[in-house]
Amino acid sequence: MSCWAILQGVSYIKVHYGCLALPQRFVQDRRVMLIVNDITYRLGARTLFDKASATIPTGARVGFVGRNGTGKTTLFRLIRWELGSESGEIQLSRGFRIGSVAQEAPGGPESLIETVLAADTERTALLAEAETAKDPQRISEIHIRLADIDAHSAPARAASVLHGLGFDSAAQLRPCSDFSGGWRMRVALAAVLFSAPDLLLLDEPTNYLDLEGTLWLMDYLARYPHTVIVISHDRDLLNQSVDQIMHLTEGKLRLYKGGYDNFEKQRAEEQEVQARFAKKQAEERKHLEAFINRFKAKASKARQAQSRVKRLEKLKMITPIIESDVVPFEFPSPERPLSPPLIALENVSVGYNEKPVLSRLSLSIADDDRIGLLGSNGNGKSTFAKLIGGRLNPLSGALKKSSKMTVAYFAQHQLDELTPTGTPYTHIRALTPEASEAHTRARVARIGFSGARADTPITSLSGGEKARLLMGIATFNGPHLLILDEPTNHLDIDSRVALMDAINDYDGAIILISHDRFLLESCADRLWFVGEGTVKPFDGDLDAYRAKILETPTSQKSDRKADSASGGDPIRPTKKVNPGSIKKKIEATEQRMQKISDLIARVDAVLADPDTFKKDPEKAATLSRQQAELHDSLAAAEEEWLTLTNELEERA
Repeated sequence: MSCWAILQGVSYIKVHYGCLALPQRFVQDRRVMLIVNDITYRLGARTLFDKASATIPTGARVGFVGRNGTGKTTLFRLIRWELGSESGEIQLSRGFRIGSVAQEAPGGPESLIETVLAADTERTALLAEAETAKDPQRISEIHIRLADIDAHSAPARAASVLHGLGFDSAAQLRPCSDFSGGWRMRVALAAVLFSAPDLLLLDEPTNYLDLEGTLWLMDYLARYPHTVIVISHDRDLLNQSVDQIMHLTEGKLRLYKGGYDNFEKQRAEEQEVQARFAKKQAEERKHLEAFINRFKAKASKARQAQSRVKRLEKLKMITPIIESDVVPFEFPSPERPLSPPLIALENVSVGYNEKPVLSRLSLSIADDDRIGLLGSNGNGKSTFAKLIGGRLNPLSGALKKSSKMTVAYFAQHQLDELTPTGTPYTHIRALTPEASEAHTRARVARIGFSGARADTPITSLSGGEKARLLMGIATFNGPHLLILDEPTNHLDIDSRVALMDAINDYDGAIILISHDRFLLESCADRLWFVGEGTVKPFDGDLDAYRAKILETPTSQKSDRKADSASGGDPIRPTKKVNPGSIKKKIEATEQRMQKISDLIARVDAVLADPDTFKKDPEKAATLSRQQAELHDSLAAAEEEWLTLTNELEERA
């Protein structure tokens, strides 16, 4: 696949301008990157932009927000000159390059590193010309230019970007065709980031990333040296990575200084002020109309009445800012709660084709747990979710759960499982075949499809609407355990807040997999790390996890495993170690683990006696601290044991 296919729009502006006879002009002031000047654009009967204007300075990092369907992606297409506006113009700095990710991901035989390097079209062209150039003067010019653009460090820079997005050294040498669509989209994103365009346009770049990739991208964008406009519904990204927010509403664009929290605060203040002015104006209008109606027929008051008519005509209508309501999510809670734990795992291993992906799982889930799963894609989060959800059986160990427990499972790939010829009504009707039509439509309305929207064809629903419908179907009967795998990918910010409210109102247990840090912080009470072949509680909050991801040197980070389209195994480097010494270390670690476990059991027995706290509160407090320290020591020993056993397995 050519670089052009990956970097749609990455080229010199004059190329575009020469190809399309549109009214765009160039900005002469180098301090300004982009001017949107009074553009109007309609899509059918809908007016997406109504004399909208905005000025983006050079070097600005702008978060572009607005409800789904308002026209954010359309503005990107207007900026890239793929569409022409009905009126107004878009001005761009002359000679600057625009970069964005094409919708079609690369999938050819080229390796990932070759695909990303090809994004630098100038370097590629110069290197090709250097192979055939004969003129000494031209050869000298080529090598000077290659030095100017730091061409020799390009492979290292490309590898760094790929690594940040989840590709280890071995994966970078594999062809694009080896990877699934989501991973190839990461390659396309890596290519456009590596090319470092003067104006970077990103449309929901975190949709195909895990939390680790999202954290890396947030840090990368915060340090990006050129102009960025990013469409995103990720509140954390909009707070950490941008310095301005551009809001699209009612066909108008407006820029706000600061991140999303600051924008939300300013927006609320504007709503309050405008509502106050609207109320005051309504009272004044009512007073003027009352005077006119009372005295317009009296000759003695005719002049005063006429002056008030003129004043009323000049009184500009002020309407309060009213955001369209977000339909709430509703997750029915289980009718009959079950006694905890819902699920208990004892030394469980799980995987595919008798080959474990995760092992040594000894965990329990209570009836009201809110658990957020951390870990890179490919480390086994979905495998663990399938185990808990009953879609995979353990390969070994014991998994205990109540026979009465019901589980709801939502994953993004299920969007394709909806019947294309159906509607929200027909899907819910299939769950309630004996209910009356009125009752069924009431249930459909509670999910978020009231009135005529209940009969909307599935093919006409947006991604967010399909996700809403699938969540409603999954939770229809009030499950005891709800598993949500990337539930926010197609939801705007307000809908994400509605989802958070539904999760927090739900009385059952939840397993949450998400790259949305704000969602995890708002809804998860416990964090479990999935990695290194197991699942274990994470000792710390998301700030600590972010620091762990970003501050660990690249050379010391554990290589992430990118799932290939064929589900192939990750490539691990072979370590030259002495198996005998590893076995001795494993035995010593096992003995230490046993001693710590015995101590924990003795402390637990003492603390289990209620009289301990009554007779000697200080001793009880000391024992409680020791209990926590022992658990930490056991966790560290278990991690060491796991590392050693992995080394031994790799050696074998």
